[in-house]
Amino acid sequence: MTLARAQRGDMQAFATLYERFGRPCFSLALRMLGQRQHAEDLVQEVFLKMMDTIRSYRGDAPFGAWLKRLSVNACIDHLRRQRGFVEDNPEDQLAHIAGEANEASTMVDAWSLLSRLSPRARAVLVLHEFEGYTHSELATLFGQSESYSKSILARALGRLNTLVTARPLEQAPLWSPKS
Repeated sequence: MTLARAQRGDMQAFATLYERFGRPCFSLALRMLGQRQHAEDLVQEVFLKMMDTIRSYRGDAPFGAWLKRLSVNACIDHLRRQRGFVEDNPEDQLAHIAGEANEASTMVDAWSLLSRLSPRARAVLVLHEFEGYTHSELATLFGQSESYSKSILARALGRLNTLVTARPLEQAPLWSPKS
């Protein structure tokens, strides 16, 4: 009923949708972008776009999934606009990250581990491991082949495993990729 009201332009219905879906969209954007301010700005953009396009929502997928897709597309567009996301060679980015001297004691949670990945690797990992996107879906989103996302994901997981094993043995591992 709220969705139908929003499709008719009811601002209170839009506010209700924001209350229900704003936080999950923000969490997704924060995990993908790695910067709070960018994530906040992106969520505002997504909800403004949603207000303009909600009449085209046909109900083929759950509304939350449709809105999540808008958020993911907006994140990828943002990352593409950032210098180096598309143009840089992923091997060069990963080699640069591997060469950085980072103290294991500064890694206190999973987010600190994710933030040590390049934006490209973090986006692929978050979408695959946390959001459940398949390699086929990632290939479509990034305009690449399935082997592209598999390669980026494997390198990102390898980098995370390297970071985790550098932690003192008495600490529990922070990352356990899904099978």
